[in-house]
Amino acid sequence: MSDGRIYVGNLPVDVQERDIEDLFYKYGKIRDIELKNNRGTIPFAFVRFEDPRDADDAVYGRNGYGYGDSKLRVESEFRVMVTGLPPTGSWQDLKDHMREAGDVCFADVQRDGDGVVEFLRREDMEYALRRLDRTEFRSHQGETAYVRVYEERGTPSFNRSRSRSRSRSRYTPPYHNRGSPPARYQSPPRHAMSRHSPRHSPRHSPPPRRHAPQHHSPPPPPRHYR
Repeated sequence: MSDGRIYVGNLPVDVQERDIEDLFYKYGKIRDIELKNNRGTIPFAFVRFEDPRDADDAVYGRNGYGYGDSKLRVESEFRVMVTGLPPTGSWQDLKDHMREAGDVCFADVQRDGDGVVEFLRREDMEYALRRLDRTEFRSHQGETAYVRVYEERGTPSFNRSRSRSRSRSRYTPPYHNRGSPPARYQSPPRHAMSRHSPRHSPRHSPPPRRHAPQHHSPPPPPRHYR
């Protein structure tokens, strides 16, 4: 993805920039919207988000979304702009011209001479940026022109790292340190137990032992001898 930018195609002919904003504002903060809306052609637009992850969410939520009488085409990968096309240049001509760089999965042309091309692979897009810029383009009617090929208004961004995570935040356990279990119960310090511990309580004399009463047997009777 190119710095949070997405392509939006199959828009209604009467679409306005505010309509596009209404479609995508819920996915994140929008940096800018570039609408291509010329008579006689199907409008398309570029929407750039502050956070590339918001662009991923917008593609997931709006691609194929029913809007008006058509379904939106929302994509975000490996796309270049082409300017300077001759008036008779068609999207088929543009697709044929850009196939030198690799597999083209989508191409579109506006009457003002601007076009958009989508590649299946990043290396094909990079090749087009390096080798097809300022090359001669020929339409099916034989009209020629030198075209410019660039990404995001001439600002290369294909070297930037991509972020594919959709997660914004992660669950945090209820204790402070995520890597440590909750604190176990600890015995109170010894000084706190000194008042109650039998080991430190004052020693008391044991109670006097009670002796059972002694019973004396009466003396045996005297023995008489005859």
